[in-house]
Amino acid sequence: MPKYVMLPPIDDDIREWAQQMREAIPGLEVVIVEDEADAPEALADADGAYGWVPPEVLPNVERLRLLQNPFAGPPVGWYYPELAEHSVVVSNPRGIYSDHIAHHIMMYMLALSRGLPYYAAAQAGGRWDPRARQRGYVNLTESTVLINGVGGIGAEAARLCAAFGCRVIGVDPRPAYEIEGEIIAPSDLDARLPEADFVVTTVPHTPETEFMWHADRFAAMRNSAYFINIGRGMTCKLDDLVAALDGGEIAGAGLDVYEIEPLPEGHPLWRMENVILTPHIAVADAENIPARRFELVLENARRLVEGREFVNVVDKEKWY
Repeated sequence: MPKYVMLPPIDDDIREWAQQMREAIPGLEVVIVEDEADAPEALADADGAYGWVPPEVLPNVERLRLLQNPFAGPPVGWYYPELAEHSVVVSNPRGIYSDHIAHHIMMYMLALSRGLPYYAAAQAGGRWDPRARQRGYVNLTESTVLINGVGGIGAEAARLCAAFGCRVIGVDPRPAYEIEGEIIAPSDLDARLPEADFVVTTVPHTPETEFMWHADRFAAMRNSAYFINIGRGMTCKLDDLVAALDGGEIAGAGLDVYEIEPLPEGHPLWRMENVILTPHIAVADAENIPARRFELVLENARRLVEGREFVNVVDKEKWY
């Protein structure tokens, strides 16, 4: 009987998932490991697992065929060279957040294009100020949106942008989605940046994307353009972004992720009226995410038992 291990940390959702998996897949043994110290023994004869396998444990994991990553963009260190070389297939939950995060992107775009931060500041100060907006109005129907990363999130954002009449330029090294617009290679990014009224980045943190948003790229953007980061904080050098905002090289920004989290008290971004900050919560209150995550876990567990190919397979060397 194939064995599937649920690795720490364990919560009530995972305990419930384990029971549902046992009921839905009678041919699968599901084991919950509450204590990390017990993980090596449990993994020794496991065929599948949910969670993380440390480097020192991996050499003794010979049967493992599926490792379900709980994160679409895991913390640094989740992927390591030995894991990339191992025969285990890694799957992640990409796609389950797409609509929620795309809506968050549109919130930023609409608010920034209409000058909402300035009017919100006037409201907080009890001021009737029709001239509160300090930056030029952006008409979405005449705007160009460059979306860096056209996975599930980027593709859904592209669909919504096109519905508003935006011209869309997608950037992706291995396009998996069709969009109403064009998709270019990352090598063409710098040449196309000056066309964008909005630059939206959704990419995960990988060796290739770390600090890809830096001073030179902000300098290449239009002075009237807005930068939106909804992917991972380590893709953007915050000091360079602050300098670009202070110097008027870009018009403003919408950020849900940061190089340093939590964003420190007193950081310059807190005082900038042309910036919208949310504390990494784009999907925090989405009630259907746990159910979507479990459906993916269950589907791959079925495929494990039936010997079929897994879904959402990751390129372990690229981390996504």
